[in-house]
Amino acid sequence: MSVATITEPALFTVEDFFLMVQDGQKADLIDGVIYMASPDTPRNDEIGMFVAALMAMYASARDLGRVFGSRVSFVLSEQRAPEPDAAFLAKSRLHVVEKTRVIGGPDIAVEIVSRDSRTRDYVEKRRLYEEAGVQEYWLIDPLQRRAEFYRLREGQYSLTAFEHNRIFRSEALAGFWLDVEWLFAEPAPNVYECLQQILAGEPAV
Repeated sequence: MSVATITEPALFTVEDFFLMVQDGQKADLIDGVIYMASPDTPRNDEIGMFVAALMAMYASARDLGRVFGSRVSFVLSEQRAPEPDAAFLAKSRLHVVEKTRVIGGPDIAVEIVSRDSRTRDYVEKRRLYEEAGVQEYWLIDPLQRRAEFYRLREGQYSLTAFEHNRIFRSEALAGFWLDVEWLFAEPAPNVYECLQQILAGEPAV
């Protein structure tokens, strides 16, 4: 009687990941498994671009660091290389940026939740970012019209409470605040006008 041999599925390394995923294709390497992203919905794309643009313009105006879009991999270990939908890296850490990747986690990781990424965003990526020491994890869920903002406290994420039930203040991006109502407004508000409000200081609530 022959005995069947059960083999585990192959786990991929970071180098496998960069060889197999085409330039411009959004994907994540999570614990050796490659997850290819489905195309964004127009709404998710709009929110992602709004948040990334707002962060990037603010970081530039204050000379605080660099903001990346959704096609940049952050190599956390040999088998972990997620691509956040947006990410902020502080000026003091820009030396970890290489030609094709960033070595280590960002200071802020932002994920825009889609139907096929729900479990990864809420569970797997949260765990990866937490273990990598990412200071803040912003989770924006257009389907449920919900946003959650986590800060790292003693190695674990803690959910941050809003001011006035709608204002989030970042610690990792000093002085930056975000009105959650902007995220779900249709159409999206003018990015430049929102930036001017943030640069002016206190939100009008």
